[in-house]
Amino acid sequence: MLLQRPYWFLRHGETDWNRENRTQGSTDVPLNDAGIAQARQAATLVRGHGIAAIVCSPLGRARQTADIVGTALGLPVEVHADLREASFGVHEGETMGAWFAAWVEGRVAPEGGESFSTVRTRVVAALNAVLAAPNLTLVVAHGGMFRALRAAMGFAATVRTPNGMPLYCEPEANLWRMTAATELNGAETPTP
Repeated sequence: MLLQRPYWFLRHGETDWNRENRTQGSTDVPLNDAGIAQARQAATLVRGHGIAAIVCSPLGRARQTADIVGTALGLPVEVHADLREASFGVHEGETMGAWFAAWVEGRVAPEGGESFSTVRTRVVAALNAVLAAPNLTLVVAHGGMFRALRAAMGFAATVRTPNGMPLYCEPEANLWRMTAATELNGAETPTP
């Protein structure tokens, strides 16, 4: 169960594999030019919203995104190993297909990879450790692991989180609410 504390979540900026709809998992794929621009835009979107700490996955695409935001906000970045993306084993590098939906539903675990329930347990514990600190924190990580957090917050795990869009996650009477930064800043955006 997640601690009832607000936090910001940011999925790393786009990579070439994101553009090609390929599963990255623990494969360290760098940001592309669009991903770098998304990270810069994310920094602009979260400025002035009280973020006092930034933690990220150790994978390069998340670390680079966090570093861009951290530099813009004047905040250091702390790496948290258990915020890494799910390992998809033999499916890394493949396009997302029926196997991925079955993974999210908890019906299969990829050979050499992690089950959805294992990822959920790992990332809930990691986020709880982050939320135990008194600061409002930005967590920069990955789409697959955020699907597990979505499930823990009571949301559908089948929804794909856009690259580079900061989401404000806040508890409300034992439920959670997610709001895209563009909504908080007055712009139109699809509901996450």
